[in-house]
Amino acid sequence: MVWSDAELAHRAASDAERIAWVDEQDRPLGGVLRSELRERHLIGRGTYILLFNSAGLLCVHRRTLSKALYPGYWDVAAGGMVLEDESYADSASRELAEELGIRDVPLIEHAHFFYDAPESRLWCMAYSAVSDAPLQLQPEEVLEARFISIEQALAETRHMPYCPDSLAALQRYLAAIG
Repeated sequence: MVWSDAELAHRAASDAERIAWVDEQDRPLGGVLRSELRERHLIGRGTYILLFNSAGLLCVHRRTLSKALYPGYWDVAAGGMVLEDESYADSASRELAEELGIRDVPLIEHAHFFYDAPESRLWCMAYSAVSDAPLQLQPEEVLEARFISIEQALAETRHMPYCPDSLAALQRYLAAIG
């Protein structure tokens, strides 16, 4: 796998970020480096933002091959790790702006849940947002993006790799909206 200099620099900077470290009840324990969180299998915090356009279509995007988790996978949500001393809401706003270039939109909170998998242990907050603004993809994190129906996204999960943690957020969103 060949990564560009920008992707290598972004990954190194990402691994050096201080991430919120929490316990099994989502109580803050401090901050740790992202790389340490992964290596020690500690619990962090993550945000997931389901971005819809005004037609009700969901933005799905494909992650770059340089991502530490789920490289090249499709993702139903923008989002990422909550930084040390950052709130879930601030993290969600920051991540939506960084990854997709969407700023200053209301975020609707839908679910707070624990995601526990061999590769990731996270307390998560799922949000949704609606915007018709043009996407501005962060090239170090997003290869491509498109708007499709939720039904199409769910159908694609049967034959294309999609991020399981984001799918967990989507399932909770669907349960919350009834």
